[in-house]
Amino acid sequence: MSHSLGIPDEQFIRGDIPMTKQEIRILTLAKASIGAADTVIDIGAGTGSLSIEAALLARQGRVYAIEREPEGIELIKANAAKFEAGNVKAVLGSAPAALAGLPAAEVILIGGSGGRLPDILSSADQLLKPGGRLIVTAVTVETLSAALQLMRQRPAYAVEACCVQVTRIQPVGTSNMFKALNPIYIITCTKEGQAAG
Repeated sequence: MSHSLGIPDEQFIRGDIPMTKQEIRILTLAKASIGAADTVIDIGAGTGSLSIEAALLARQGRVYAIEREPEGIELIKANAAKFEAGNVKAVLGSAPAALAGLPAAEVILIGGSGGRLPDILSSADQLLKPGGRLIVTAVTVETLSAALQLMRQRPAYAVEACCVQVTRIQPVGTSNMFKALNPIYIITCTKEGQAAG
């Protein structure tokens, strides 16, 4: 199955778990710069939409999709099967505890912190390889502020952030109306050092 970035939202199997929308996935994956053989850890994977897209980019690599809701784990497995992403491993649990025993990674995506952001960032730092990318997607100003403050205290990281507001246009009768999605903050943290290989 060939893959181009940005699978349409409606193609994913969805439940009551939040899902990262297509436009945000595309930007997050662009910032993550995932290589074909990379190991990726997706914390707060939800339905697995980002994990699946990451896995299709890292065909020779592995994606660990960490999700604390059992329903989310089932959705991740169902979506991985649908998109033939056999390199996705769903991990039930909450970070940082669920990170124990995972291998070092080139890319770590944090989409949900459950109020444990400082501990999760510390654990992620220990798992992230030199030259790796840590991407935090935040929906609240508090998470944005905490992520910036915590990561800018770490001299080994170059930190950049942006706010993305996507507005989709939908037909309503004979007219076109705007439908705004929630703004998302994307914080990209690049670790110093050369990536191996």
